[in-house]
Amino acid sequence: MEFSVINPLADPNWDARMIEFEDATVFHTAAWARTLMEAYRYEPHYGAWYEAESLAAMVPVMEIKSFLTGTRGVSLPFTDFCPMLTRRPIPASEAMEKLSEHGRSQGWKTLETRGLVKDPADGSAPSGYYVHELDLLPGQELLLGQIRSSTRRNIRKSEKQGVHIVQENNVKGLREFCRLNMLTRRDHGLPPQPGKFFHCLFNNLIEPGMGRILLGIYQGKCIASAVFLHFNGHAIYKYGASDRKFQSLRANNLLMWEAIKAYSSERVRTFHFGRTEPENSGLLQFKRGWGAVEGSLEYMKFDFTKSQWITDQVPVSGVHTHLFSRMPLFALDLVGRVLYRHMG
Repeated sequence: MEFSVINPLADPNWDARMIEFEDATVFHTAAWARTLMEAYRYEPHYGAWYEAESLAAMVPVMEIKSFLTGTRGVSLPFTDFCPMLTRRPIPASEAMEKLSEHGRSQGWKTLETRGLVKDPADGSAPSGYYVHELDLLPGQELLLGQIRSSTRRNIRKSEKQGVHIVQENNVKGLREFCRLNMLTRRDHGLPPQPGKFFHCLFNNLIEPGMGRILLGIYQGKCIASAVFLHFNGHAIYKYGASDRKFQSLRANNLLMWEAIKAYSSERVRTFHFGRTEPENSGLLQFKRGWGAVEGSLEYMKFDFTKSQWITDQVPVSGVHTHLFSRMPLFALDLVGRVLYRHMG
């Protein structure tokens, strides 16, 4: 097979090609690549293997040029998971060799992968996360039956308290989500993603029909919201936010159940809950309540200067979270706009 580095945005039929791969998700689409490029000025360097002029395998990679974190390749930035797509098995070591050759030629400091390499030759430990995937094909009745009893009670409680869920795939929905996201990120001691990113996400994915925004409404006020993305029979819970003053109403439980029901009725095959850090016990407990299959996701980073795999997982909490949680919203928003493109 012939290997080359390509830009998916140069191919008007890219997403149609992705549908030919059963495991392709929204993260493999041109729309996601365009969102990352427009919001953060990343450059696509997708590794592609061709067999008789047909795309046989592909690994998405974005080049990040940053004076803070260096020039590096990431597969992919701000993406929960990004497995290699292939019609014919290609050893991970062979794939990484090709990508590493390209990275060296581009002067990359590191190459980061998310779900591609499982067992590096030198035995370095990967950065691990939990993932949860729900099979939607059994239908709503069976899906409800496999939900943990406490989660079902929370769904019923939210309904009885008068919370209802609406879909708002429009500017109003985006505005409400961004408002709650700002509050939630500060509660967690983290800066919010830049507003430009969410507007690019809306323009490239949600408005064209590859995503949805759900809002939890209580007494006319939006108290919870979530963004879901979908493609090729696979849906993912990408972002969630809520007003903690209304936490007792369990709107997030009802919101998640309404999303699962909607995707199940549309014959979407799988529902992915995204990645979860092992130390985030609250979120982990929430995701374990839906009867999904739990697995692990491994992030690896190859350091070109050391010619070895390294582990470099950013701590979820620390002095920075204490500082961010006390910032006024306008200052926290500015931090996010400045820092995010360097993080990837």
